[in-house]
Amino acid sequence: MNGILYIIATPIGNLEDLTFRAKRILETVDWIACEDTRHSSILLNHYGIRKPTISFHSHSGVTKVEKIIEALVEGKSVALISDAGTPGISDPAYVLIQAALKDKIQVVPVPGPSAVVTALCASGLPTDKFLYLGFLPVKKGRQTLFKAIADSPYTVVFYESPHRLLRTLSELEKVLKRDTQLAVAKELTKIHETFFRGTVADIQKKLPAGNPKGEYVVMVKPN
Repeated sequence: MNGILYIIATPIGNLEDLTFRAKRILETVDWIACEDTRHSSILLNHYGIRKPTISFHSHSGVTKVEKIIEALVEGKSVALISDAGTPGISDPAYVLIQAALKDKIQVVPVPGPSAVVTALCASGLPTDKFLYLGFLPVKKGRQTLFKAIADSPYTVVFYESPHRLLRTLSELEKVLKRDTQLAVAKELTKIHETFFRGTVADIQKKLPAGNPKGEYVVMVKPN
């Protein structure tokens, strides 16, 4: 009988955000597949979870997928976790999930933290409908995408790295209406969690001088 592949959401900052169910399953599975085993060891050690780990990330090849699937077919249970948040959201988990489903392996989601939902719920922007874009392209297609964001009838959410945040805000300012409201969330659930709200100009004034640090979620109010 095949094992089960658990898709387990883990804390995006505050380690107390691991659910009781996630902890129980992590304690009982045969393997834990981690985006970065060293990073995941911080969480696992915090909760005293001692289970064999295997790395699975964006650079993992077919051989790694086959190894995990083979273990599942043999009846082993595997928990898939990312560095932070819900696996499959802006990470390569779907490759493993597709392979598991192809072999008729049961895939069980274990819900929990997600940066996009955490940011949205406190943004002050409409949340009944939203469009999630993950990380924006670094070069090709940016201007077309910014125009689509400006014209979107839904709140648009995307992630941005600290060294591109100021550039992205400047490019957005060129296509948005002057009074368009945004919310930018930094370091969610961590000690220095901060929300910047207002127009692009307002947020640019509030951001610390120099190169911003941290991880950012950018949200744009619908047109």
